[in-house]
Amino acid sequence: MSTTNTIQATTGVEVEPAGFGTTLRAEWIKLWTVRSTWWTMFALVVLGAALTTLICWGNASWLASDDADESPGSFITWGMMIAQVCAVIVGVLTVTSEYGTGMIRTTFAAVPGRGRVLAAKAIVVSSVIFVVGTLTALLGYVGGNYFLDREGIGLALEGNVARAMYGSGLFLAGLALFSMAVGFLVRHTAAAISIVLALVFVVGNMVLLIPGSFGDWVTKLMPGNAGGAIAAPVPFNPELLGAWAGLGVFAAETAALLALAWYLLRRRDA
Repeated sequence: MSTTNTIQATTGVEVEPAGFGTTLRAEWIKLWTVRSTWWTMFALVVLGAALTTLICWGNASWLASDDADESPGSFITWGMMIAQVCAVIVGVLTVTSEYGTGMIRTTFAAVPGRGRVLAAKAIVVSSVIFVVGTLTALLGYVGGNYFLDREGIGLALEGNVARAMYGSGLFLAGLALFSMAVGFLVRHTAAAISIVLALVFVVGNMVLLIPGSFGDWVTKLMPGNAGGAIAAPVPFNPELLGAWAGLGVFAAETAALLALAWYLLRRRDA
């Protein structure tokens, strides 16, 4: 007997199953009623915007000199690389905090369609992170470009620079979804965060040591390497995939991981 039918049989009250709109609202409320969300979002903005501004301020004179061997575009989204950690944390905690407290059983009792819960979490988290990530990248651009402009090497908000602004939001949103899927798979906060951070920041760089064409392709297909290109006006490694091709690969990897999470979610006990 379903949870809805059980409640109706024992109380005599007709209970309507939660619709998808109700599930979305519930996930929105759950996201914003925990302090960790507010602190992590604050850290994301500070790390992303403030670090970009500081890096541009500290390197503007050198970038304008004849000795510079880097493009100003390499620095205008620099802080967003560190802000990735915050996106990972938000994505993981959206899932594992409920498993840690046992609240996930209440969620599944209220919404027996577990795929609907996963979809609602994915929509809420990715939308919020995309907006916050894009705005943070723009704040970093405004602050950092001020110092670049003073040296005569300012960057116009167009072309690849503009793409890197919303590309930062896209990549952070994708990272949050990727992390959310890992959270559903391992159901443990520390383990999920460690896995994603190791995969994106450590393994993604270590595979550069694999020799030959196989190593080249493994490097290109690593989630952080593939998805990160969309968030930079100029490529950090010209051997990696292009911005949109890399984002497509990263999106496919994230979708596959979410599909696996959905499959196991339906078959495992809460």
